[in-house]
Amino acid sequence: MPRILVVDDEPQIGQMLTRVLETEGFQVTAASNGQQALQLIQLAEYDLVIADWKMPVMSGLSLLQRVRVMQPRLPVMIITGFASIDSAVEAMKLGACDYLCKPFGRDELLKRVHSILQKRSVNQLDEHCAGAVHQRIGLESVIGVSQELADVLSKVKQVAPTESTVLVTGETGVGKDLIARLIHQLSRRADKPFVSINCAAFPEQLLESELFGHVKGAFTGATADRIGLIQEAHGGTFFLDEIGAMPLGVQAKLLRVLEDHTIRRLGENQTITADVRIIAATNHDLLRAIAQRHFREDLYYRLNVVSIHVPPLRARRSDIPLLAEFFLQRYSRRDGKPIRGIEPEALRVLLAYDYPGNVRELKHIIEQAVAVCTDPLITVSALPLRVRELAWQKLALGQAPAEHQTNSASIPRLEVLAARERALIQDAINRHRGNLDQAARELGISRVTLWRRMKKFNLSAR
Repeated sequence: MPRILVVDDEPQIGQMLTRVLETEGFQVTAASNGQQALQLIQLAEYDLVIADWKMPVMSGLSLLQRVRVMQPRLPVMIITGFASIDSAVEAMKLGACDYLCKPFGRDELLKRVHSILQKRSVNQLDEHCAGAVHQRIGLESVIGVSQELADVLSKVKQVAPTESTVLVTGETGVGKDLIARLIHQLSRRADKPFVSINCAAFPEQLLESELFGHVKGAFTGATADRIGLIQEAHGGTFFLDEIGAMPLGVQAKLLRVLEDHTIRRLGENQTITADVRIIAATNHDLLRAIAQRHFREDLYYRLNVVSIHVPPLRARRSDIPLLAEFFLQRYSRRDGKPIRGIEPEALRVLLAYDYPGNVRELKHIIEQAVAVCTDPLITVSALPLRVRELAWQKLALGQAPAEHQTNSASIPRLEVLAARERALIQDAINRHRGNLDQAARELGISRVTLWRRMKKFNLSAR
């Protein structure tokens, strides 16, 4: 049966809700305040949270915000005796699934609860089906609930069935290769090859040979005929990653592929038909490269028939909890570690960090945290020190995105953060009895960085 968490500081109300819901067959757990509720959510899975608006220490809205960060898919219904249109709108904007005014009858409560749980079941079924599709096409890493990602996937769905050339742009680590693979898998060429190359990984002559192939004797070391990667992708999709790094001489030959769908191997005069769809990706400003004469303008317009920009992770922070959970499950299973989640303070740090390396960097952060964590939940101390420092600075200065901040009173001051960092370092040194190599490894930093922090805080290894 569905599990429901009831949160109300008035014992009579909590007991009444528990009794009504248990009579209906639900499994009910009661909490008297928001902090207790958060602890219970970390320890067990729930299908619905029913929380009172007005509570001491942590209001129902503050609890709602924390739950939305910890478990975005967990529905929260707010109940209140101080009803108004403004308060209802505020609750729904913050992500409440429903809003119920006191006093309410038994039938009204059960009607709302059944409606919420039915909708949750439908959503879980949809997610299960979508997950099955992702698993089938190998795209389980395309994860997120943000509107920004939804816009990208909507455009992918529109352009995939066409034969248009696509230019995917975005910073390093955002997942441009995944978008290219998704376009291929949703296209009419899905049963044909998907071949890719990183243009920045090869010098000009070798890149030309990789792309178009060569015949025996075409250059020194060409001891046999070789088919190029474009020819290998015949009938399918060819993905050119880091297209901005392609030399001008090779760009001219690629333009021929786009214009007449033919290639010519090095050392050969005969042309070969190349039925491929081209998808290119770059993290460079190609218009600036054109102005600097590093990129051909005619090639740019042939590649940029359809443009898809993948936003950086800092621009879609609501995807961070889901991505972190996905990577946590992957690496905890791989390493055989019974880690079941991320503690709220650690998640708060992850949400405040800006990720210059985007999704790839988040993956590496979680992998490291799983490797060093000895608790059932990922703690703040398991995160890399540089991530903690930058996130704490933003939180202390009130620079974290508003939708992920808690009450300003709970944001630690810089002095408190420094004291916390000092204590973490001293604890690690004490635990390893002055062995700085082991202490640095636990903290996720180099020995040099540890020595600098010790000097800053006037710490000793003894």
